Amino acid sequence: MSIKLNSSIVLVVAAHPDDEVFGCGGTIAKHIALGDKVHVVFMTNGVGSRNASFKEAQERRKASQDVANILGIYSTQQFEFPDNKMDTIALLDVVQSIEKVIDKLQPKIIYTHHAGDLNIDHQLTHKAVMTACRPQPGFCVKEIYAFEVLSSTEWQTPGYMPFLINKYVDITNYIDLKKRAIRFYHNEIRPAPHTRSSKNIIRLNALRGNFIGVEYSEAFFTVRNIS
Repeated sequence: MSIKLNSSIVLVVAAHPDDEVFGCGGTIAKHIALGDKVHVVFMTNGVGSRNASFKEAQERRKASQDVANILGIYSTQQFEFPDNKMDTIALLDVVQSIEKVIDKLQPKIIYTHHAGDLNIDHQLTHKAVMTACRPQPGFCVKEIYAFEVLSSTEWQTPGYMPFLINKYVDITNYIDLKKRAIRFYHNEIRPAPHTRSSKNIIRLNALRGNFIGVEYSEAFFTVRNIS
């Protein structure tokens, strides 16, 4: 695959380690194959609300690093906001943490959660990203896309802030990489029949792909696109 002459800096802001793969793992792989540098920021450790042990938290962190190695992610960073309790933290603190990352990396493109997700951490992460990305003259971020995460996006009250797809990314050539990455988060996978079973995650990508006449795709809501 040819490399783009003008590569972009891409930032994925995810509430928990696993959201980046479930929501846009194939798209991450595609960006990297095209020569873009992808950085990922996690807002929480993803296990704190379960009274998980230090060992479990370390295993989740290692899983995220293994995923980064498989996909070719340039860097990962994890904040220590309280898992599934981000609404207990002042929004300003969350916003400022993201602002520092943006100031340092100067990304052109950001992927993050959908505002209407059921999970409170997803909601707060989206809101903090949008606040940090208030349009200013000369601001680096030109594109913002919201991804869907099974067991959150589709579990919200029907009709309340629905996930309205207006962007598809063909990930047919990267679905095997996504499958490999998913395996590292095996503790977050549930046996079928469950919306978060590994088969259903890939089934959703197949459904989204068939919508546009390809084998597999990931779907997004375009929040901002400045050309």
